[in-house]
Amino acid sequence: MFPRRFLIRLCLCVRLQVVLKIIKHYQEEGQGSEVVQGVLLGLVVEDRLEITNCFPFPQHTEDDVDFDEVQYQMEMMRSLRHVNIDHLHVGWYQSTYYGSFVSRALLDSQFSYQHAIEESVVLIYDPIKTAQGSLCLKAYRLTPKLMEICKEKDFSPEALKKACIGYEHMLEEVPIVIKNSHLINVLLLDLQEKSTVADKHELLNLSSSNHLEKSLQLLMDRVDGMSQEIVKYNTYCRNLTKQQQQKQQYLQRRQQENTQRQSRGEPPLPEEDINKMFKPPQAPPRMDTLLIAGTRGVNGRLVIIHLLPVNRF
Repeated sequence: MFPRRFLIRLCLCVRLQVVLKIIKHYQEEGQGSEVVQGVLLGLVVEDRLEITNCFPFPQHTEDDVDFDEVQYQMEMMRSLRHVNIDHLHVGWYQSTYYGSFVSRALLDSQFSYQHAIEESVVLIYDPIKTAQGSLCLKAYRLTPKLMEICKEKDFSPEALKKACIGYEHMLEEVPIVIKNSHLINVLLLDLQEKSTVADKHELLNLSSSNHLEKSLQLLMDRVDGMSQEIVKYNTYCRNLTKQQQQKQQYLQRRQQENTQRQSRGEPPLPEEDINKMFKPPQAPPRMDTLLIAGTRGVNGRLVIIHLLPVNRF
């Protein structure tokens, strides 16, 4: 385990071999929006976490009832240890589709990894942006605040408001340094000098209509999801207001009746638990709204949709 001072200034070093394996895994098994995942292996060197190897999760269907993911990972790490390869489990990786990786499944998986292995990280690989000529690989961890909330499993608005959790407090990005051996660097430099570009002006081509259209479609889906959350919240507010009015009317009638009984010399009505009679409606969960609030938008920029302030709950 890392000490707390190390976790604050965690630096991640990824071998180029790992990056190439992740890209190869997606090219072989990823089909369009299909998500591929795998295990990251490495070791701790001074104040750095170095990822030196990885292996993919095999594709399997629901019919493969005999397949055990945990047993598969243990056997793979045991085999790597036998051939003297780093086998320390330090996280996992996942591909994304137009930057739409923030989901409840990812949070649950990362919480399980980070709860069991404190130094765990998740690498997010975007094949769409990488295909445009810019390697898109980012590492994330759950923030300490979100870890505490996930441990309690209380995602109610009151709990999130008390912990001051917003979409910007869910994930923390870890800086990545991609390392390579000197021999491979020399080889890449030699290949770069030998390669020729057919038309150098193509590098300045800003046409990305297909990617722009798909990004906008995904953004519209997130806006629709946010609209549904707003409807749930407005319904909750209406029900709460209606109940408060009924509660006040009941208290006024009860006070009038006690006044009349007192004028007739009769004892007042017995006290009743008003909160049991008018149980407040349950507030809608807040976690889904937080997940929708931060989504990848046009050209990979973070488009923020923040229509439900936390302090309104």
